[in-house]
Amino acid sequence: MRYDEMSREERKQELDALKKEYKRMQGMELNLDMSRGKPCQEQLDLSMGMMDVLSSTSDLTCEDGTDCRNYGQLTGIEEARELLGDMMENNPNDIIIYGNSSLNVMYDTVSRAYTHGIMGNTPWCKLDRVQFLCPVPGYDRHFAITEYFGIGMIPVPMTETGPDMDMVEKLVAEDESIKGIWCVPKYSNPGGISYSDETVRRFARLRPAAKDFRIFWDNAYGMHHLYDDRQDYLIEILAECKRAGNPDMVYKFASTSKITFPGSGIASLATSPNNMEDIRKQLKNQTIGHDKVNQLRHVRFFGNIHGMVEHMRKHADILRPKFEMVENTLDAELGDKGIGSWSKPLGGYFIGFESLPGCAREIVARCKKAGVKMTPAGATWPYGKDPMDTSIRIAPTFPALADLEAAAKLFCLCVKIVSLEKLQQEA
Repeated sequence: MRYDEMSREERKQELDALKKEYKRMQGMELNLDMSRGKPCQEQLDLSMGMMDVLSSTSDLTCEDGTDCRNYGQLTGIEEARELLGDMMENNPNDIIIYGNSSLNVMYDTVSRAYTHGIMGNTPWCKLDRVQFLCPVPGYDRHFAITEYFGIGMIPVPMTETGPDMDMVEKLVAEDESIKGIWCVPKYSNPGGISYSDETVRRFARLRPAAKDFRIFWDNAYGMHHLYDDRQDYLIEILAECKRAGNPDMVYKFASTSKITFPGSGIASLATSPNNMEDIRKQLKNQTIGHDKVNQLRHVRFFGNIHGMVEHMRKHADILRPKFEMVENTLDAELGDKGIGSWSKPLGGYFIGFESLPGCAREIVARCKKAGVKMTPAGATWPYGKDPMDTSIRIAPTFPALADLEAAAKLFCLCVKIVSLEKLQQEA
């Protein structure tokens, strides 16, 4: 029964019973972390073979004769560019292989634009105002980068097909201070939304007032499907921009962080030849080259893109039961209560939950008091300020399935309690 259809006395009785159950669960002394989208131990074990593909007797020479033990290959070894090119659906010649983290590459890209400008344009640090568009709810670490540089952030609502493109088109066309937009276009963080064909095409056809406007296309979950027979498809943005006459408008990021070992993967950036040349000019002053031994390790471990696809199926087999269990628990516990809505993604690492207005922070706080740590409410908005206090990110990947079941039930219990208290206050 919907809680808003109950009488005040019925809600009070329900609330009293729920609080007793909450005290019981507090007594279980849970200590679970659902705050970040981290792979679990079983997922990490899938890549242990990487430790064996190279040894002291291995030939560390690439096909073009490059000795991976030495300096050189600023943009990465050719084999790695080919593997990541297949993963990203881009020409290997349009890819730079970096170190272990795509977030690091995004930070460097913003920093380079801030201090030295993009392709000859005025460095952002010399401008009176610089702003980014931020689809919300979105990825907190994206927002942290722009906040760190003092770049203003403009929230743009997410829809079922991606950001509100009417708003995006209007803002970038009218305001030269808007220099970029953060995007997680496939299985988005946190809602699990994938951009529609129309959305991607509208991005490619933007007519920004700023010549140095760039789309920061963080395709972090491009291969992270949960199902073989149900997968979201994403139009390739660089090719679409080229067709639209905007070849230089996109920086596209990816990594193997949630494919092999987070913190020990390889990251990559795909972009136009003009942007590549601009980046190389800066990069040669920053490094002589990134870790080519690790690049070679990845290539030898996977062999080719087909090996990576098979590897990702193993990840899906581990994650799918966790997502389904959480979704089923939400359906069973909250489905008829009218106190929240949630996404049911086909991939990625998160489930997005929307509570009643004014409830998210208290729900997360109650979970923490009972031993389940979640991403802070509000983190999915710029500056950590969710104006309606509704957005909660659920990260089901790290806990063991049995622990996750207890955490999901506790979460639903907290949603019920906080929602009932809110409804009683408003009655």
